[in-house]
Amino acid sequence: MRYPVFLAVFVALVGLVHYYLWTRLVRDTALPHPWSVAGGALLSFLAVSLFASALAIRGPRAIATPVLWVGYTWLGLVFFLLLAVASADLLKVGVRAYEAMRATPVDPDRRLALGRMLAAGSVVVGFGASGAGMASALSRVEVKKLKVELASLGRGAAPIKIVQISDVHIGPTIGRDFIEEIVDRINALSPDVVAITGDLVDGTVADLAEHAAPLGKLKAKHGVFFVTGNHEYYSGADDWIAHLRGLGVRVLRNEHVSLPCGIDVAGVDDWTAKQFGGDHGPDLDKALRGRDAARPVVLLAHQPKAIFGAAAKEVALQLSGHTHGGQIFPFNFLVRLQQPYLAGLYTHEKTQLYVSRGTGYWGPPMRLGAPAEITEIDVHPASG
Repeated sequence: MRYPVFLAVFVALVGLVHYYLWTRLVRDTALPHPWSVAGGALLSFLAVSLFASALAIRGPRAIATPVLWVGYTWLGLVFFLLLAVASADLLKVGVRAYEAMRATPVDPDRRLALGRMLAAGSVVVGFGASGAGMASALSRVEVKKLKVELASLGRGAAPIKIVQISDVHIGPTIGRDFIEEIVDRINALSPDVVAITGDLVDGTVADLAEHAAPLGKLKAKHGVFFVTGNHEYYSGADDWIAHLRGLGVRVLRNEHVSLPCGIDVAGVDDWTAKQFGGDHGPDLDKALRGRDAARPVVLLAHQPKAIFGAAAKEVALQLSGHTHGGQIFPFNFLVRLQQPYLAGLYTHEKTQLYVSRGTGYWGPPMRLGAPAEITEIDVHPASG
């Protein structure tokens, strides 16, 4: 019963949003014929594109890609239009309250002019914000440099370069060309360790193996490591785990590896993995079992909320993703309701945590206020 209920809610919500936009951008502006008809037809087509996207998302990539480019781009644009139009409505409420207080006679022509001006402003804001978001998401991913000091790393130890990517979301709109560029740029950094902290894919191995293939060319002195994110479990986690191992990527499933550079790298399954059955589920105790407690451990855990268990075990550094830094403002405020940390470097008790903003994007090909990143983390002994 859950699917029909979800479908009914989705259809109702999409219909209401597009009807609301039609009333404010077409009806209330009294567009002349044939512009009013064209506006209504365009909004209807774009509403249908969202339904088509929902159906295509799990279909073959060749079919899903063009449909989702239209649907996802419109989804991002409709979000910004909705915010702009709702803000304009609040302004109109204020204007009408002021007119009522001043007992100003209602002037239909003035109200129509105000409605048209606010509608035009909403369109400019909506397209401007979505355009800026697309420019950010589709531009060259920046390399963010970070220095982290670990007190448990012996004095005189050589710096360790960890390059982290997260939330790449290889799928209908992110493919092989993007991955090849990311791999080339990581290799150019000559990392000691590469850490991939989950949500690498959005689709099956059968559909995306060709696009993930460049990951097999990643080079790191002490290895390339991966932990699952929640999206791996929507995409066939067991198949992807086997496939990545075949590409030479070390998948850490509640286990650790002692590296000759003086650190241990541990990894746990995604926070939600247990609900997918089998032997999946995070187990930090198992991941740390049998290691030398005198060595600093770097924990790879997709979701920042794993920090509470990591701090209890005095993990030196946790690397996470999942949040995308909010991806599109103002979603950063909503993410904070679900995760304790959003993006950047934090200290939680005695444990340091770095949360990546992500390397790709999910859904709309837009990022606003949260640019994508490849993170170059230079780990040093504490200077104090």
